[in-house]
Amino acid sequence: MSQPIRAGIVIIGGGQAGGWAAKTLRDRGYSGKLTIVSDEPHDFYERPPLSKAVLLDSNAPFGRLFSEQAVAELDLDWYRPLRAETIETQQQIITLSDGSQLQFEQLLLATGGRPRLPSTDWAEHPRVMTLRSWDDALRLREGLQQCQRLAIVGGGWIGLEIAASARKLGVDVTVFERQPALCMRSVGADVSAALLALHQQQNVRVHCDCGEITLDDRQGEAWIGSSKSAAAPFDLVVVGIGVELNLELAQSAGLHLDGGIVVDGQGRTSHPAIFAAGDVARHATLGICLQSWAYAQNQAISTACAMLDAAAAPYDDVAWLWSDQHDINIQILGVPAGGVHQVVRGTAPSQVFFTLNADRQLVQMVAFNDPRTIKLGKRWLASGRVLDPQQLADTEFSLMALK
Repeated sequence: MSQPIRAGIVIIGGGQAGGWAAKTLRDRGYSGKLTIVSDEPHDFYERPPLSKAVLLDSNAPFGRLFSEQAVAELDLDWYRPLRAETIETQQQIITLSDGSQLQFEQLLLATGGRPRLPSTDWAEHPRVMTLRSWDDALRLREGLQQCQRLAIVGGGWIGLEIAASARKLGVDVTVFERQPALCMRSVGADVSAALLALHQQQNVRVHCDCGEITLDDRQGEAWIGSSKSAAAPFDLVVVGIGVELNLELAQSAGLHLDGGIVVDGQGRTSHPAIFAAGDVARHATLGICLQSWAYAQNQAISTACAMLDAAAAPYDDVAWLWSDQHDINIQILGVPAGGVHQVVRGTAPSQVFFTLNADRQLVQMVAFNDPRTIKLGKRWLASGRVLDPQQLADTEFSLMALK
C-alpha cells in the first residue's frame, strides 16, 4: 500500500459547519494544507432554503455558502464524493471509501446527520422521499409539480416547513405526528397549539397522537394510515421524523460519545488532535446536540479558532433557531428545560411565548413575527434577569423598558 498523503488539517463534512470552519481557518492565517472530505459533489451550501425557496422556485439558484471565487481562494484539497471509512487515531490516519489514506495534523468531524426512516420498506418505496441535501430538494421539487395529495410523516420543523411550501403550490397536505402535539420536543404546549392553528388556517390536515403510522404499497401507490385515520392513497410521502447523527466514524475512533460527540467549549473531543462541529457535536453547556443553522455556523467558527489558538474563547452561545411557515417568521431562543411559568404576549399572527423558571428567569422564548423581542431575550438570558410575568403579558407595557 502506498504511503498516506500528508493532508494537514482535515475536515470531514462538506456542509455548513465544515464550510465555516475552513473559511475561518484561512481567515485566521492558517496557510498549510487544508483538506475537505465530502460525500456530496457540491461546494459548501446553505440548507435552510431547501424546504422553502428551492421547493417553490424552479429557477432557485444553488445556495452557495460562499462565492465560487471565494471557495477557490481557500485553496482546498477536495476528496469528493467520498466517505471517510475509518480513523486510526494513534497514527492519525483516515482511510477513505476509495482506499486512499490521509494523515492529519488536526481533524475536524463535521459529519452531520442523515434522515431517519421508520424501516427499509419506507426507504425502498419510490413515492417516499426525505429532505436533507440539495439533490433531495431537486427531486422533491420535481415531485411536487405533479403532486395533488402529499402526506408528511412527522410534525417537526422540517415537516411543517415542507407543508407550508406545498400549500403555496396548491397541494393538498396531510401531516401525521405520533406525538400528542407538534414540535413538542422543542417547545411548550402553547406554541404547539399556535403551530397547529397556523397550519389548520392554511387548510393543512393534521393528525397528532396518531400512534403507529403505516405504509402500504398498493400497485405502486403509497397508502398511509394511522390509529386516527383510515389508510388513504397519496401521490408523495415525505418523511421528516428527525435525523440519525453520523457518529459511526467517531465511534470507530474510540471518541467519547453521549448522544453525540462530547466536546469541550473549544470543540475538542476526547482525542487532543480531533475536534467536532455542527450537528454531531454535543453543546458543551447544554449537553445536547443542536440541529440549527446558527449552531452549525457559530460553533464551527469558534472551534476553528481553537484549533489554531489553544487560548481561544470557548463557545457558549444560547440555542437559537428559526423557521418560516406560511409567511410567518418563527424564532426560538433557548430550550424549555426547567420551565415553570408559561406566558403569552399578543395575539396571532404576532405572538411571543415566554417560558420562565421557578426564579422567573427566562429559559425559552418563541416569537412569531417579532424578531426585536428575540434580541431582548438574548440579553435577558445572558444576564439572568428576573422577569415579571404580568409585564410580559401586558401588550401596553414596553418590553424595551426591561433592557
